[in-house]
Amino acid sequence: MTAAGKLAFLASNSKDAQDALQRLTDRYGQVPPEQADVIVALGGDGFMLQTLHATQALPAPVYGMNCGTVGFLMNEYRPKGLTARLEAAEKAILNPLRMRATRPDGTVAEALAINEVSLLRAGPQAAKLRISVDGKIRLEELVCDGALVATPAGSTAYNYSAHGPILPIGSDVLALTAVAPFRPRRWRGALLPKSARVRIDVLQPEKRPVMAEGDSRGAGIVVAVEIASDPSVAHRILFDPGHGLEERLIREQFL
Repeated sequence: MTAAGKLAFLASNSKDAQDALQRLTDRYGQVPPEQADVIVALGGDGFMLQTLHATQALPAPVYGMNCGTVGFLMNEYRPKGLTARLEAAEKAILNPLRMRATRPDGTVAEALAINEVSLLRAGPQAAKLRISVDGKIRLEELVCDGALVATPAGSTAYNYSAHGPILPIGSDVLALTAVAPFRPRRWRGALLPKSARVRIDVLQPEKRPVMAEGDSRGAGIVVAVEIASDPSVAHRILFDPGHGLEERLIREQFL
């Protein structure tokens, strides 16, 4: 149960989200996110990720209302009865991945990713990657268009499009998935414990450049990326009863 109290509404730039922002603030009022008991995000999944990243240092949980397309992380948009819905909402806790990406000039970019960290070829030739887990090389050479590490919350996004598995939200597992793998021909990826530390080295980086992203936040061209779950960061998301992430992840597998 969540005390609705003071609400902060944040909206994407879409017309539907901006219209919803006006209606909801007229009805329920508006306070800055720093003063809110609950932050309500109006938009699609992309805006929800932006909101979670932007408000991760604040104590208020985030409740999404879908004004976008897929809305996997969102609740149904209904302007009436919001206070009661918030008070009955169920909470899910998500720990993001921390990406540490090394560029060719030796500089390092760090980012947090709620869905996935991905590496993708940045030129006409396939990427060649070496994959290590907890300091041990597990795959000497993966020839592919790219590779990604996904959280359970992100397993239905890019990971699923790349034929990776859907992970139960409480499984404490990460998915390591190849994007269009060429060799090894039958390699289908791996399931790793949440505590695993993954390192992906780019082989032949000058000839076969690779770029890295965390939740679509780019680090540019990289030569190596280290990825690990960060339990010190906890994103709190609210869902209507019976429509939480666990139910959505199961339902997605039977569509």
